[in-house]
Amino acid sequence: MLMESDAPGRAWVHDLDVKLREAGRAGYKGIEVFWEDLVYAAKKISPAAQYARALCDENGLAVVVLQPFVNYEGLLDRAAHDALAVKLKLWFKVVKVLGSDLIQVPSQMNSEGTTGNIAKIVSDMKELAELGLNETPPVRFAYEALSWGAHLDLWEQVWDVVAQVDLPNFRTVVDTYHILARVYGDPTSSSGIQPGGEAALSAKLIYVQLSDAACLAPPLSAAHPYHDAAQKPTMQRRAGGTCPSTPSRGSCCGTWASAAGSRTMGNPGPDTPRAHAERGIKSWETLLRRLQG
Repeated sequence: MLMESDAPGRAWVHDLDVKLREAGRAGYKGIEVFWEDLVYAAKKISPAAQYARALCDENGLAVVVLQPFVNYEGLLDRAAHDALAVKLKLWFKVVKVLGSDLIQVPSQMNSEGTTGNIAKIVSDMKELAELGLNETPPVRFAYEALSWGAHLDLWEQVWDVVAQVDLPNFRTVVDTYHILARVYGDPTSSSGIQPGGEAALSAKLIYVQLSDAACLAPPLSAAHPYHDAAQKPTMQRRAGGTCPSTPSRGSCCGTWASAAGSRTMGNPGPDTPRAHAERGIKSWETLLRRLQG
């Protein structure tokens, strides 16, 4: 079972050594390293990637993936695209230092300055994958459909891109939150469920991310304290526990990751990393019991 390194607490509040120690103590076996954590660690210790790797080794944690390499595909500005291709070279170096060969790429979040043209997206992602194949050893990519993605927000859409790219190092990753938020949940409804949401729950993968959402009371509206006009509703409710777990039983792969996102991740209390790590493991154990029962 993996944990995202930001899940025990955000990097500007909680240090990486504390969070990784609590992840290991709670029983996690692997980590998804969030770039944010490396950026903040580098303000205190350099080189940050070697430091993070040593912390993971110390706490018995394997680094499975480096993420998220954001807003790459569909850019209309060629200079901006080329700048990200240069940045990717740094990510290649970092992921190798961490002892992994996998980078996660979420679907484009920005509508402005981008296109949803599938041919353009496929071309960009094929270029990404080919750059990875040219590395020694090759670097793999896990492409994820975000429920608030500007152009691709369904796993089927992302899988179509994966199929068209058709390279061995380019696959997809699914996150239970993003699947359910897009086809099942509705934070603007008092029921918390979309019309037809139940029926929508009747999936090739690298790993599966497990996350959930809160049922907001009152429902999300322009007057709600969580409302942010710049964000899609699905980006504003990542906490709590209302998404169903049992309808997807029987669909699994070898690696599962806790991808919890919570407003309490920014709490400054020293107990936050431990509480989040323990909550994640408890949720995983609860899910296992339900699937087995």
